[in-house]
Amino acid sequence: MGDQRQTPQRRRMEPDARRAEILVVARRLFGANGYTAVSTSDIAAEAGVARALINHYFGGKRQLYLEVVRQMMVVPASVSESLPRTTPEERLSICVDRWLEVVERNREMWLSAIGLEALGNDPEIDRIMLEADEIATDRILEAAMMTDVTEGRVKLRAIIRSHSAMLKAASREWLVRGTLSRGDLHVILTRTVLHLLNTVYPALLDDE
Repeated sequence: MGDQRQTPQRRRMEPDARRAEILVVARRLFGANGYTAVSTSDIAAEAGVARALINHYFGGKRQLYLEVVRQMMVVPASVSESLPRTTPEERLSICVDRWLEVVERNREMWLSAIGLEALGNDPEIDRIMLEADEIATDRILEAAMMTDVTEGRVKLRAIIRSHSAMLKAASREWLVRGTLSRGDLHVILTRTVLHLLNTVYPALLDDE
């Protein structure tokens, strides 16, 4: 007998749940095989849906891919939700740990997405990355209990956005080169953010 692939049985699901499931499958396939090698038919078969449903929800392969990249790059609200009313240090430590969990769980797609940013020359990807940096900045300020800061706010947000480049480079050291462990990355990211907030930011204010 030949190797017969079975198509996953289609299940009745609410539209939001079905859309979320398509995104999960697309994230896994795009991360493992790259954009070019994956078709909407592949994603539909793996998700157990009709290909037309992908077009209905996302408009096509390109739009689906952009949504996967956005979902991967934008720090989810869960990273900074329900944090204990404790010190900024502890809150930031929890956020970093939650973020590392998301990246570790989606390793291939994360590396693919940050590779797109390095290539440049794609306005839609650039817009996603800019949005992601702003949302990440919001999450950090929320964790640090600095959302109400107004003095030097433009510079404060600028130095946090600048930190994102180091974060991406450090994640490659962890996931690709193996020169850093997840624990190492947690220490680096937590302490550098704290240094920016507690030392660099006040120094910029003093320099004005």
